[in-house]
Amino acid sequence: QLQLVESGGGLVQPGGSLTLSCVASGGTVDDYAIGWFRQAPGKEREGVSCISPRGTGIHYADSMRGRFTISRDNAKRTVYLQMNNLKPEDTAVYYCAADLFWERLTVVHTTPNMVDYWGQGTQVTVSS
Repeated sequence: QLQLVESGGGLVQPGGSLTLSCVASGGTVDDYAIGWFRQAPGKEREGVSCISPRGTGIHYADSMRGRFTISRDNAKRTVYLQMNNLKPEDTAVYYCAADLFWERLTVVHTTPNMVDYWGQGTQVTVSS
């Protein structure tokens, strides 16, 4: 059993930056691929980025590539998402997710029951 807790969301101006953190507990963290998804009201939950169990494989959604950077520190049981040049359309609840199967995190869209573990979400609002 794995528990995930996100933090780091908040209000930021367009062009600004935030770094999100996801701390995992209760399981063997280096067995799991971990990813970030986001969901705005009325929208599907979309994939943002994911990273393989030991950090050797990384995937980004096309619209995030070049602006966002995912990393993990398994000793700290933490995955990070550094977000730069934020845009109003980045406004959403950001969730971290963990799964033993990499392919379940590299999708364009997902639903909660398609992934093994989810955090509670952290709100990111990009606005002037």
